[in-house]
Amino acid sequence: MEKEQKELVDFVVTARKYKTTLTEKYKNRPVWKKPYAGDVISHLPGSIVEVEVKEGDHVEAGQLLLIHQAMKMLNRVVAPIAGTVSVVNVHVGEHIPKDHLMVKIEA
Repeated sequence: MEKEQKELVDFVVTARKYKTTLTEKYKNRPVWKKPYAGDVISHLPGSIVEVEVKEGDHVEAGQLLLIHQAMKMLNRVVAPIAGTVSVVNVHVGEHIPKDHLMVKIEA
């Protein structure tokens, strides 16, 4: 009975080289991509309580965009950059998942 050969991967930590195997969870993880500066994305699932902007509005950095309720807390979501709101992807009362694009701002 022959054992299955596992693929080893090299990695270096403080000038020492090691070998390890990668788990299936690690191999199947979503690929990270750099977010666009004007994308306002939910970090927690929750509900939209209030929307203060609409498409076409000009906003300043730090201006209130919406109120997002998550984990029984009301979170003020503010504009990360100044610009024009190009997409409002939520409405009051909507339940949104984690990593949902709520608002897109064009600089």
